[in-house]
Amino acid sequence: MTDHLITEFGARPDCDCTGALDRAVQACELTGGRVVVPAGTFLTGPIRLRSNVELHLAAGATLRFLTDPASYPIVRTRWQGIECISHSPLVYAYDAVNVAVTGTGTLDGCASPDTWWRDTKPVDDWSRLLRMVRDDVPVEERIFEPGHGFRPSFVQPYRCRRVRIEDVRIINAPMWVVHPVLSSDIVVRGITVDSRGPNNDGCNPDSCRDVVISGCSFDTGDDCIAIKSGRDADGRRVAQPCENIVIENCRFGTGHGAVTIGSETSGGIRNVIARDLHIAGPGIDHALRVKTNSHRGGLIEHIDLRDAQVDAVTAAAVLVDTHHADVDVTGTHHPAVREISISGLHIRNAPTTLEIRDTPQSPVQNLTLTTSAARPSPPCPPSRRTPANAAS
Repeated sequence: MTDHLITEFGARPDCDCTGALDRAVQACELTGGRVVVPAGTFLTGPIRLRSNVELHLAAGATLRFLTDPASYPIVRTRWQGIECISHSPLVYAYDAVNVAVTGTGTLDGCASPDTWWRDTKPVDDWSRLLRMVRDDVPVEERIFEPGHGFRPSFVQPYRCRRVRIEDVRIINAPMWVVHPVLSSDIVVRGITVDSRGPNNDGCNPDSCRDVVISGCSFDTGDDCIAIKSGRDADGRRVAQPCENIVIENCRFGTGHGAVTIGSETSGGIRNVIARDLHIAGPGIDHALRVKTNSHRGGLIEHIDLRDAQVDAVTAAAVLVDTHHADVDVTGTHHPAVREISISGLHIRNAPTTLEIRDTPQSPVQNLTLTTSAARPSPPCPPSRRTPANAAS
């Protein structure tokens, strides 16, 4: 494997090394290998990875990202489940094969209430994007110029194959932290996410297939792991499910849901196994959270939670909600949620073990809760359900 040390391309500690990193990536693309960030602190703008390129942060290395939105060119991305042309993610790859981010160094997005977190959802731009979807505007014309648009994800492989993100520490993200989109054959192993800003989900496979998330630690400002497949009409246009996901041996300290399905579920989510988890709490709301509504739609099935140790959660250990943020059930795309299996759930402290909020249009079907995988119990009885107009 060929190493391309960024200092050999002009990078210097505590200086803007965007150009040096780009030159190193281009050289690495020709030979394959690693772009190596040595010990020290280096400043950079967005990094565009290419096929057969591994970004490697050595022990003691820190990449600190610029916070001026104008420094981030516009690219094709997905923001809260809708495709558009907006700010590049901090580390981005598009239509690439064999890409990786590795090493024990740190990626620091430098987001704060004075920078990216200042404007969590720009009302005018968000309304404009929703109008574009309603009016069937092609993605290539949903353009938001640099300095406008939306907070970028931190690490986003988009339409990529064979992706590996391993061992790195990621802090202070503008938006979602690890966000693979429309990609396959993904391994996220041994990473530490400590990013507690708004919408700072830790790892969000989004319309992806064949994903392993293993041995990771999450302290986040939103859901820790959130599995998604597109939002409303735009998710149905893309029509690609998120499927074949394994989550194992992970720790969860702070966040809403440790493992969350949704709320962007329009393409469908299926075949998820989460096992051997440690919900350390007390800053976690739910061990397993399923959330969707009558605008999202989609089929959610074959969700399997096994052997989770829950030290403490602030609400129901397991919550399944088919009218999340949709109290009046006004949509016409009612989701289907079925075949959820929970076994070996060990809870030390929780207000409630299981809460189901469903509707007659979207009843939860075939949910089993057992003390061990060997002795399945019957589906949860209707008496545990709450009516459609219950508070969210």
